[in-house]
Amino acid sequence: MEIVKGIYQIKVPMPGSGLDHVNAYLVEGTKGNLLIDTGWNTPEAFTALKQDLLTNGFQLKDITYIAVTHMHPDHYGLAGRIKQISGATVAMSEAEAAMLDQRYVNVTDLLNSVTQFLEANGIAKAELAELSKASMPALDFVVPVKPDVVLTGESIIEMEPFEFQVIITPGHSLGHVCLYEPHKRYLFTGDHILTDISPHVGLHPQSGENPLGDYLNSLESMHQLDVGFVFPGHGGVFSGLQSRIEGLLAHHKEREYEIMKSISKGPKTAYQITQEIPWMPIGEPVNFKKLAPIDKRLAVLETLAHLQHLIVEGKITKDTRDKVNYYECLVMP
Repeated sequence: MEIVKGIYQIKVPMPGSGLDHVNAYLVEGTKGNLLIDTGWNTPEAFTALKQDLLTNGFQLKDITYIAVTHMHPDHYGLAGRIKQISGATVAMSEAEAAMLDQRYVNVTDLLNSVTQFLEANGIAKAELAELSKASMPALDFVVPVKPDVVLTGESIIEMEPFEFQVIITPGHSLGHVCLYEPHKRYLFTGDHILTDISPHVGLHPQSGENPLGDYLNSLESMHQLDVGFVFPGHGGVFSGLQSRIEGLLAHHKEREYEIMKSISKGPKTAYQITQEIPWMPIGEPVNFKKLAPIDKRLAVLETLAHLQHLIVEGKITKDTRDKVNYYECLVMP
């Protein structure tokens, strides 16, 4: 539906994911149309996107520019298919573009790296293979395409009467971007800032050295933006950017305390720590053992992101014994 003049929100379904749908946004310009994110490549998603466009008087061939906030399947998966139909220019950040081949085409090296990484952080042998391969089904949801345009923090996407400034916001993904329209005071946040859930920020072979530190810094950098409405990748459009940022910062402070408390009595692996923390993939808190394999893996990676940030801050230390990493407090929580 047209939620503000010239901007249409398209709820692209994600059956079986727990999130119900991802938000794609069509921005109507006088000389072309911009699609911000696409949904993943499934028959249901493609049909819904095409039908929603038709309902509002557009066809896939009317899309001239696709801005991908990050290369996760629900935001990038249909970009290649839409480009084949429309000839649209595809744009994403340099960091995201650099990971595409390893993530979606030649995946063996990345899979091996993830397996070794999880094993080094205490994943039980009985679960190692399952957790290592938990994201492999995502390969079916993507039609890979290289970007025609590489976005930087200096990039401007002109879509008259809109003019979007690109903001590089690492954390959820290494090269995640947000799009800011200063004249209209609109901010499109992808998965960087969501309405009512905390975005996943995990440490892994493609995350950068300190993804949580990057995420917190990029949140702080957006604190002073003059924003009327926030258009997130999941959940409803909302106002009150600053208060939402404060809520996310508070969430990570609370999670830091839980992790510090877990290791305050002695060294533990990331896997052991993760099992002591309540997790909320969707809705109410869930015990780690009841999570699906993909959610278990995400939980461990989130814990590791916190642990790495705490090491950088000098609050904990890491010791490797028998090729397994153990974490211990240097200061009390």
